[in-house]
Amino acid sequence: MTAVAIALALAAAALHGTWNVLIKVSGDPMETFRRATIVAALVTTPLTAVAWLATGRPALPLAAVGLAAISAALELVYLFLLSAAYRSGELSVVYPIARGSAPLLAVVAGLGLLGERLEPGQLAGVGLLLVGILAVTISQTSGRATVPALLTGVSIAAYTAVDRVGVRLTTPWLYDWVLITLLATALVITMSVRSRLLGRRALLQASAAAPSAPVTWRQGAVIGAFMWTAYLLVLIALSIAPLSVVAPVREVAVVAVAVWGVWKLHERKGAALKLVGATATLAGVALLAL
Repeated sequence: MTAVAIALALAAAALHGTWNVLIKVSGDPMETFRRATIVAALVTTPLTAVAWLATGRPALPLAAVGLAAISAALELVYLFLLSAAYRSGELSVVYPIARGSAPLLAVVAGLGLLGERLEPGQLAGVGLLLVGILAVTISQTSGRATVPALLTGVSIAAYTAVDRVGVRLTTPWLYDWVLITLLATALVITMSVRSRLLGRRALLQASAAAPSAPVTWRQGAVIGAFMWTAYLLVLIALSIAPLSVVAPVREVAVVAVAVWGVWKLHERKGAALKLVGATATLAGVALLAL
């Protein structure tokens, strides 16, 4: 089953990296997230209903729904933080910091709160993570993206821990559907509130200042398919293998996305530092999993 989990995590990494690239080049990341998640909820609801009936109506405990609700709230925060980071920083900077800081923060919590001890190899992994994040950070022209990217890592660590428990209380695809539906609802509400608070003029000015036009609903559907298929694959992998196996494989995308940002998006300033930092981040995550 470990081999299957690794294959699922690799596929999830490819999809995750792809949708992050698409989000970065979209006109308004939050509007893209809203459209992608709404489409995903609308598409998965009938499919989930058919699967639920066909598989004998698997149980959906209230505890699983509660954990999905907590995860949805954390993922809403994650989307806003990631959007803010991409607005002020480059893909090849934001992605390695966000993905690398999550396992680092998990280690810090384990050491500080749970009294855990690390093996020499794991200590080396912590060192590589620190080097990787530092290298990527100093490659920036300004450090405006660092704080939201680091906070994105905090939210990743938080919702992953919640999902690690919640997904084992029911079937992964049913948990995934509850999570998508709750998050889509939360995005509709929060984006509506944001629109009223900022006003139409401010939103139009933000759209005009965006590097490209907002995505269409069709493009949003593609991004949503990538986002939620990737997450479903991770949930399935977590349900059959330890987090220590899934996490490092999932982070393979760190290097791929950094290379894409430097190569295709022409984020050439500090390119060597970015690539070294991304590689060190991946190696650090792998060592932590040993």
